[in-house]
Amino acid sequence: MFDITIIIVYVNINKMNRGIVMEKQLKLYYEFLENEKKLSDNTLQSYKRDLKQFKNYLDENGKNYNKIEEKEIKDYIDYLQNVGKKPSTISRCIASIRSFYQYELKNKKVKQDPTDRIQSPKIEKRTPSVLTSNEVALLLEQPSNVDLKGIRDKAMLEFAYATGMRVTEIISLNIEDVNIEEGFVVCTNGNKKRNIPLGSMALKALKEYIKNARDIIIKNEKETALFVNINGKRLTRQGFWKIIKYYKEQAHITKEITPHVLRHSFATHLLQNGADLKAIQTMLGHSDISSTQVYMQFQDESLKKVYKNAHPRA
Repeated sequence: MFDITIIIVYVNINKMNRGIVMEKQLKLYYEFLENEKKLSDNTLQSYKRDLKQFKNYLDENGKNYNKIEEKEIKDYIDYLQNVGKKPSTISRCIASIRSFYQYELKNKKVKQDPTDRIQSPKIEKRTPSVLTSNEVALLLEQPSNVDLKGIRDKAMLEFAYATGMRVTEIISLNIEDVNIEEGFVVCTNGNKKRNIPLGSMALKALKEYIKNARDIIIKNEKETALFVNINGKRLTRQGFWKIIKYYKEQAHITKEITPHVLRHSFATHLLQNGADLKAIQTMLGHSDISSTQVYMQFQDESLKKVYKNAHPRA
């Protein structure tokens, strides 16, 4: 009985030590991502979620993170599939784990990267959901300028479509990030900045909001957020989604509309009207042109219509 107790205590201590070592290395890795890589908070949180889940899996299966091999990574992929994770989620998880092990390998904390020969699940590329120009116009017509909320919502929807910015980027904006006189906004994402021009309609709505609504809505003069909720605090992602959903229903549009659908529509309409793909890549903040090229399919469809209507032998 005494021997069994000693064994149990020894096993538990080993298990605890394994967890402490990995926890320490993960903390250093997160600091590296935040301070050296300058990742946005959203991206950093994504890494943390993926790696926390991976650490829990290793702990439960009595594995040392610095001694596992390719087989354990494959077993983990099987586990993720069995609990119903989508291929896109699994692919992201593997990318997070690979990045961690490459960091550990560089710092000589592990002898090998167990993900080195692991292939991520194939992800079926989905066609982005976009609105037609008429649907966008209908959506943007919904907010009324008769009250503070309507003025804010009009400016916010016009701004989202005019800039193609991600919802997190929009709600993170401060009032000083917008240059009304020059007609552009400075978007910061991690350590990257980009200037995005504002169209006349967006500028008009934004001027109205800043002049006649924002200062009344905010309760604290020290509030720096550009877009605020009815309590005068920085608008949240959830708040933004709810506003778009409300006006979608008001407009009786059957398509699903999210902030990202407005982003897709922004890019698609620019391309269809002759904008340069490289310029669109810059405005969207894509690091890789291949991410922007997905919109080419919509341009192709537009060109077919032009050809059919204009070519004498079409």
